[in-house]
Amino acid sequence: MMYCFSSSSSSFNLSLSLLPSNKINTKACRDHRCITRRTRAAHGSMEFFGKLSFLSSQTLTVHGKVERNVAFATLLDNENPTMTSSQDETENIAIMGLDPGLEGFKDHLKYRTQKYVEQKNLIENFEGSLEDFAQGYLKFGFNRGQDCIVYREWAPAAQEAQLIGDFNGWDGFKHQMEKDQFGVWTLKIPNSGGTPAIPHNSRVKFRFRHGDGTWVDRIPAWIKYATVDPTKFAAAYDGVYWDPTPPERYEFKYPRPPKPMSPRIYEAHVGMSSSEPCINSYREFADNVLPRIQANNYNTVQLMAVMEHSYYASFGYHVTNFFAVSSRSGTPEDLKYLIDKAHSLGLRVLMDVVHSHASNNVTDGLNGFDVGQSAQESYFHAGDRGYHKLWDSRLFNYANWEVLRFLLSNLRWWLEEFKFDGFRFDGVTSMLYHHHGINMAFTGDYNEYFSESTDVDAVVYLMLANLVIHKILPDATVIAEDVSGMPALGRLVSEGGIGFDYRLAMAIPDKWIDYVMNKKDEEWSMNDIVLTLTNRRYTEKCISYAESHDQSIVGDKTIAFSLMDKEMYSGMSCLTDASPTVERGVALHKMIHFITMALGGDGYLIFMGNEFLNAFNRAINSLDDRFSFLSSTKQIVSSSNEEEKIIVFERGDLVFVFNFHPENSYDGYKIGCDLPGKYRVALDSDAWEFGGHGRVAHDVDHFTSPEGIPGVPETNFNGRPNSFKVLSPPRTCVVYYKVEEDLDDGYGEDFTGILDPVTGAVALEENSDKSASSQEDVGPTPEDMEFQMGDESDD
Repeated sequence: MMYCFSSSSSSFNLSLSLLPSNKINTKACRDHRCITRRTRAAHGSMEFFGKLSFLSSQTLTVHGKVERNVAFATLLDNENPTMTSSQDETENIAIMGLDPGLEGFKDHLKYRTQKYVEQKNLIENFEGSLEDFAQGYLKFGFNRGQDCIVYREWAPAAQEAQLIGDFNGWDGFKHQMEKDQFGVWTLKIPNSGGTPAIPHNSRVKFRFRHGDGTWVDRIPAWIKYATVDPTKFAAAYDGVYWDPTPPERYEFKYPRPPKPMSPRIYEAHVGMSSSEPCINSYREFADNVLPRIQANNYNTVQLMAVMEHSYYASFGYHVTNFFAVSSRSGTPEDLKYLIDKAHSLGLRVLMDVVHSHASNNVTDGLNGFDVGQSAQESYFHAGDRGYHKLWDSRLFNYANWEVLRFLLSNLRWWLEEFKFDGFRFDGVTSMLYHHHGINMAFTGDYNEYFSESTDVDAVVYLMLANLVIHKILPDATVIAEDVSGMPALGRLVSEGGIGFDYRLAMAIPDKWIDYVMNKKDEEWSMNDIVLTLTNRRYTEKCISYAESHDQSIVGDKTIAFSLMDKEMYSGMSCLTDASPTVERGVALHKMIHFITMALGGDGYLIFMGNEFLNAFNRAINSLDDRFSFLSSTKQIVSSSNEEEKIIVFERGDLVFVFNFHPENSYDGYKIGCDLPGKYRVALDSDAWEFGGHGRVAHDVDHFTSPEGIPGVPETNFNGRPNSFKVLSPPRTCVVYYKVEEDLDDGYGEDFTGILDPVTGAVALEENSDKSASSQEDVGPTPEDMEFQMGDESDD
């Protein structure tokens, strides 16, 4: 069957197989955007990240490495490649060497790459460079010129246009604008008495007449700040001319922190972060919440709801003003203070950016510029293609020149003006496909990713966006929220990938929802848990999480509430023993979050409030600080025992033992490991400090025994050349590290290696299970670790 890839400027025919029509069911409805409760992997849809092979011992064995095609990489990175060379070089796309399964879709990949190169060339030829193109905010919106303010707006459907506001008594007769052949309206307003004619922090709007003769007032598309009168019910927002002078203008004082090997992300909503019944401010969040995030050893903060959104209950996902900070929490200068404060604490700050759609609000938002004109003269597609029926929002026309300028400039604006360190791109699945993921159950069949359903214009935009971001800020962290598992989403643009640094491992939280809500403890499958946590494309990095804002605040329950519900109010007193429900809930809460972190990806995310047990969360983050296991590509599952309910795996040179059995304790339990020597406890979820029972001794040395013939896995124990024995109580997880005998750590005989729950430092013990702090590092360095899941030298 012949298919035609959709594009606004051209089409390309090629033969593809048709996906059976019965492979459908759920994903697309994000529960913060529609009433229906979200259903993903656990409720009929499955996220698939690629093929992993497991030996009978459940050892993860993934191999492979490919050299980058230098000529192709040069083509995609080159500022001015010729079209002839681009046609030649798209024959060799590096990602196909990484994944032989892509070979059958070479024509599709060539087509989208050609589209990307063509678009990039056009921008460079007519705008100078992609980076210059992404500085549209220096031309559009309000900018200070010499002795004047210059205001520009792209509104090709307008027949007449004026600027109105407090500065002219909302009478635009004397401030008529002029239109050029590209639909750009311009107005120069001379200074008055040596000062700008428009006062700082005064209200402004763009007034225009469209084809039917109607005049409408709209907030300027590139406005930097927008506010609403809180004393008036359902009042419309006003644009605000924001141009502060010292001392009101905030000046950054601190440099960006270096990019961590693995992000440990604390996701937060500033407005909801107060303990008081009020909308919290940027400055209060900076002063009161950021220090707590730092104390718990996270290295990255991800902020929701930064872009202005008139509907607060959208949690920031129905954006009305893309260049404006949410005014409910303060001014642009207040947000700068927050980010600078985070940098001073060593925290990087990511922004949850929404370029997948825009609010349907015509009064306050970008949709107000759409008055029924064609897609070529609008930010959005016309008709059904321009409307998301589940989200009730407008969809961008990513092939439009001014839309590309607007969105790419938006990214640069947040990076440069506010010093964000990267982005989490929301709703990427909706962008990638014309069907937006609606009624799609992605199974991993590559025909689902590369067909006429793929929105190539959106793919090209995302490639350009990632290229711009990393050119402006090479150390940026960019994360994609994609449930489909699109191959090469997390590979470099220069390889033919889409260019994200990480993708969210979205199947994991749905699996935990299914287990916690629908399965008895004895029904929990260790193999299924392992498969869900490790089922990802080994050449593309993932951020794992057990729960984010999706699960916590938009119609669902947190894991803690799902496990314990009302018992938290009656069975969790410090004055009495915990109830059985609370006992179970606390234990599983620690295990679920920790195994997700340790086995589920290359970074970790948690939403504010879900840390629940501060000491334990501080300790697991500190464990990664000291041993860098998240960044290690050595990840080996040596045992996944259904009857015993035990999972044993190695990450880096740490050995993790998870016992999910509700009752059984195993003394002298034999576990496999890679390196011979002496092992000690590095972290114990059953420690008293973490609400446990202190059943595992921390002052015991565990010596290994050789297993079988070195280098012959089938003769080893669970495929591992060495083993040692441990105590594994029910519903606990314990981590062991190898003691370096020749390391003079200065701790003496009392050193046990347990992490202090308060400081996160390796601690001392004096013949007890209690620990005291120490700052020495006895763990292996990342360079010492054996990499067994593929080496990404580019990253």
